[in-house]
Amino acid sequence: MYEIWLVINILWEIALGVWPLLLVAALVWMALMVLAAQRGAAWSRAWPLAAALGAVVALVLIPLVPSAVGSSLANMGYWVDWANLLAICGGLGAAAAAFAWPLLARRGTSP
Repeated sequence: MYEIWLVINILWEIALGVWPLLLVAALVWMALMVLAAQRGAAWSRAWPLAAALGAVVALVLIPLVPSAVGSSLANMGYWVDWANLLAICGGLGAAAAAFAWPLLARRGTSP
């Protein structure tokens, strides 16, 4: 349980260091959602493709994330390491899906 609390604290500290970037990303996402909604976006038709894109991004990132932080898959010997890796890749995949969804929904509408 201590390891999970430690991870939460580390993520909080990382977020505090990059909050301007997170704020910009949130504002861009909200703008994409508003723009797509104004055109009568096809939300339900775009969701499966956005979710699939997010899943592909998450799977592609599994071997890439450890090397991006100076580690490797060979160094992951503890279940918390794997849980963190899967959570990071899942979160980035969800972010990719969240940004792709309004873009795909907007594209699915007729002008």
